[in-house]
Parts: sequence; C-alpha cells; structure tokens
Amino acid sequence: MVAGAAWHAVAAYLYVLHLDGPSLAWEYLRRNPEYRQDWQRRRVEQAQCWGLRLLEDPDLDARDVHPDWFPDPPGVVHVYPDADPPLDALPFRLWDMPGEKRLLHDGRRLLLFHRVGGRTRCLALSPELEDGMAHVYAVRASRQMLTRWRNAEITLAMLDERQTQRCGADTAGDRPGRTALLHLRTLQALDGVQTGASHRQVAEVLYGVAAVAERWYSDGQLRAHVRRLIVRGRRLMRGGYRRLLHPDGGEGRFRCQSKRPCP
Repeated sequence: MVAGAAWHAVAAYLYVLHLDGPSLAWEYLRRNPEYRQDWQRRRVEQAQCWGLRLLEDPDLDARDVHPDWFPDPPGVVHVYPDADPPLDALPFRLWDMPGEKRLLHDGRRLLLFHRVGGRTRCLALSPELEDGMAHVYAVRASRQMLTRWRNAEITLAMLDERQTQRCGADTAGDRPGRTALLHLRTLQALDGVQTGASHRQVAEVLYGVAAVAERWYSDGQLRAHVRRLIVRGRRLMRGGYRRLLHPDGGEGRFRCQSKRPCP
C-alpha cells in the first residue's frame, strides 16, 4: 500500500504492469485493513482464512514478497528425485538456475520462488531431493488439468536459460495490456480512497485536473468510471483476489478454521 500523498505518483505503481495473477492477488490482499490487523497481532492461525499458509508483511509489495498460497496456484511445479534416471539425466542444480531465487520452508515443504523479468514462479522441492540429483517434474492432478499443465509449461520455460533471456527481453519491451493498466489504476484509486481522498480527487490524480474540470458532473462517464474502479478495488481487496489465484474457478474456496468469517 502506498501511504500518504505518495499514491499520486503513477511511477510508484509501474511494477504492477508486469505482475502475474498470484502477485496481483497479494497486492490487493495486503491493502485489506483486517488482514493488516491480523499481521500486526501475529494471528498466525488466521493465515488459511486469507488463503495463505503463512502470514506475510503487508508493508512489502509483490517485488519483495512471495506468498505461500493455499491451495497452490496452478503454476506450482513439484520436483522429485528420479527413481529410475536414464544415463543422460540432467542433475538438479539450484544455483545454476537463471534469475533471482528465494527459498522458503513453510513447516511442511521447501519452496523455491524463481523470478525472471518481473515474473515469479514457484517450485515445491521434495525433502529427498539433493543438489546434483536426477529429477522429475510433477503437476498436481485436478479437474483443471489442462490449465495446470499450461501454467506449468510457463514455469518450466523459465528454467531454460534461452527462454529466460527471451522472457526478460519481452517483459522489458512489451507494451502492457489493457488488463494490466486496469489493475494499475484500480490499485492507485484504492490507495487514494483509503488515505481519505474523494472520488473527484482520485480522478484528478488519474486523469488530470483539466480533464476533471471539463468532464466531472453528477451523471458523467468519468465520474461513473472512477466509481467503478473504486468498487472493483474494494471487491478484489475483500476476497475477489482469490479469482486471480485460480481464474478457472477450480480451487477458489479456502477453508477457515476460526469462527471469524473469511472476507
């Protein structure tokens, strides 16, 4: 969340243009006041209520945090030792992988978060896997198997150095799509209203004072558009972010073990 008047600067949100679904989900969740309260009180038992295995610091944006979502998003690939490796089997070399890497143990398993060109993917490493071992990749079976496999292909492509270089170049050179721009403006508008700005003030920051002076009136299109941005942001913040994790709707339900209702 961008505090104070810092939300006025669109440059503070440009990183949003290159985030994938799970990273965008974190951007909305970390703005939720109830989630922030759970973090401050270290209510770790509430993590699963928010769709997490572990609570993460909401003051850190998606460039610095890789949430351990529950259940796993479709792109997570599991890595196991190969029980019957061929002679030309490739060894598992953690530190030879291109891009930025972060390891996290959530109490049950070791996760490798791998970032290339602003995109982050996750590998779940078997406890039996050791550096240098022949290995196999696995995708969890589900009714949305095709979706999972397509997402797994993206994850595995990031492990190929040639694909990684192409991915970084594409991310740097591609123009953002309409959906990415919509998320940027939605998050900026959400931060504005949460710091006390009026809808008109949000519009002036997003579209300029001159445009608002000319086009802002009670039943005008600009006013309705800003209102929709804010409503959309609040909806995503209060639970809609889960659809960014599981866009196919296959695993969008999260079990909450406490009496406190999930948002």
